[in-house]
Amino acid sequence: MTPSASPDEIHDKSGESSEPGDQPAPRTLSQEILGQAGRRGPFRYGERIQVTDSKGRKNTFVLDERGYFQSVRGSFHHRDVVGLQEGSVITTESGHELLLLRPLLADYVLSMPRGAQVVYAKDSGQIIALGDIFPGARVLEAGVGSGALTMNLLSAIGESGHLLSIERREDFARIAASNVDSWFGGHHPAWELRAGDFAEVVAAHVEPASIDRVVLDMLAPWENIEAAARALAPGGVFLAYVATVTQLSRTVEALRHCGLFTEPESWESMVRTWNVDGLAVRPDHRMVAHTGFLLSARRLAAGSAPLTRKRPPARGAYDEGGYWLPEDVKERTSTDKKVRRVLRDCRAKQPEDATPVLPAGAAPRQSESHHD
Repeated sequence: MTPSASPDEIHDKSGESSEPGDQPAPRTLSQEILGQAGRRGPFRYGERIQVTDSKGRKNTFVLDERGYFQSVRGSFHHRDVVGLQEGSVITTESGHELLLLRPLLADYVLSMPRGAQVVYAKDSGQIIALGDIFPGARVLEAGVGSGALTMNLLSAIGESGHLLSIERREDFARIAASNVDSWFGGHHPAWELRAGDFAEVVAAHVEPASIDRVVLDMLAPWENIEAAARALAPGGVFLAYVATVTQLSRTVEALRHCGLFTEPESWESMVRTWNVDGLAVRPDHRMVAHTGFLLSARRLAAGSAPLTRKRPPARGAYDEGGYWLPEDVKERTSTDKKVRRVLRDCRAKQPEDATPVLPAGAAPRQSESHHD
């Protein structure tokens, strides 16, 4: 996917600007229908549009009565495209074709202002699907960042659900609020945003066992596992999004240690696009590989303990000989019976000059000594 230019980049890199003397575009009025569903029909002033040229370059901006778009592929007044249907292709005076669409949420996330790193579609989609974020769900989110995951969560729970988002930094929370409101065309009635410490907000504003899903996107999610467990209803899903292996390991061990959740599951997703052009069908040279790790666990009922698991030895625990065992690193080993069978089959196929397996202290064969 080719990233869209941010509103600040459009003026500098793509030349999108307004005619001299223009005033800032007025705030978009709240839509009667939230989200993309409220933007059906012809293009209108005050809504966001995405322009794509024949090279795949994308520019995103808001249509304004006095607006003027300019790029190396041509230019046009905003008034020239208002009233056109979404999906229209126009030809500029320079002879270049431009495709006009409303940006999808994944496009908007790449173009919106960022106070913090965003959760990309490949991860937010997994959170929504594997976390079973359903319409009407009561969701607790911490680490709002720029609001990318928040918009996906709100789209999934709908107006009948409730999302409480907690962000430690007030400036990030304000940026996220602006991005989310801009996407939905107004305040989403299912959204509650608070700035502060996760544990303090949960203690003050969340009833015990009242939340269906907890989603943490923060530096140290293991610090808030007890608070998340208090908020989650039995069977509720705990999800965490972390960037590094050490964060992943510490969070998983903290979930195991608290004894309030099922065995955690951890994974990551990688996305590789393909070039399909006639017979030239191959993977693209670039791919979106690691962005973060995801882990999930389910809240146990009060009084229940996790299923007994065969824990690996603690760090530094080896056998008396000082060597690691395959079990220490969870290496799969074959049974003695299978090894005997495989060895029997191998011996049956040995050539006459098969290489011998010598004892550790055995002297080399005569022929080997001669060559030395």
